[in-house]
Amino acid sequence: MRPVDLARRHGLSTQAVRNYEDAGIIPPARRSRTGYRDYTATHAAGLAAYLALVPAFGHSTGRRIMRAVTGGRLDEALEHIDDGHALLARDRNTLRTVEAALPHLETSAPDTAAGTRTPYSIGELARHLALSPATLRAWERAGVLTPRRDPLGHRRYLAQDVRDAELAHLLRRGGRPLGTIATVLGELRDAGSLDALAGTLEGWRRHLVSRGTAQLYAAGLLSAYLDSMDEPARTARSASSATRAG
Repeated sequence: MRPVDLARRHGLSTQAVRNYEDAGIIPPARRSRTGYRDYTATHAAGLAAYLALVPAFGHSTGRRIMRAVTGGRLDEALEHIDDGHALLARDRNTLRTVEAALPHLETSAPDTAAGTRTPYSIGELARHLALSPATLRAWERAGVLTPRRDPLGHRRYLAQDVRDAELAHLLRRGGRPLGTIATVLGELRDAGSLDALAGTLEGWRRHLVSRGTAQLYAAGLLSAYLDSMDEPARTARSASSATRAG
């Protein structure tokens, strides 16, 4: 198969195919007596697998998986795949955590933070919440709160920090661990508001479904690539067996 034929099959340039070969993503092509590359069905299967791995695991991990498979390091490739699956599982757990907390936040979210005199010092915020400063420092170490610092290094809690502290106090009274609260408030800070967070979660869910589906699809094409790499060996073994039987 000529480079241009392989490239056109996947909507790529011939230079891209050569780059993938040079990077070890697909095996080295056979060369004709005049030096031209001659690609096979194995190269086509490898290229298809790589292009499917990119949306499933990302460019970097997809490259590592393909280099390992093409280089004969299947255990290494499977470790990268396992890591990708574990990351997806963690993201799903985070989504469930935030979704479970959102209804509680929507019904119980404090509405006083915006009108609160700010910035607060740590002592003032502690008195506002009837907590100790040590508790607020523990929440900060856990990533629950992210106060600013003034030029002297003193903590300064703005209106959003007060809101986060009040929500954290609410969730702690509900028995939520600090790690869970940090996750929820981190997502809330990124989204900007509870309404925005609810919309973000729906988009996040769609993205996770898309990643999971892409991983299933990539697994099938990667398996086909592995089969194509084994085919010459199986053919050789069959031919050898036939010769001995004859």
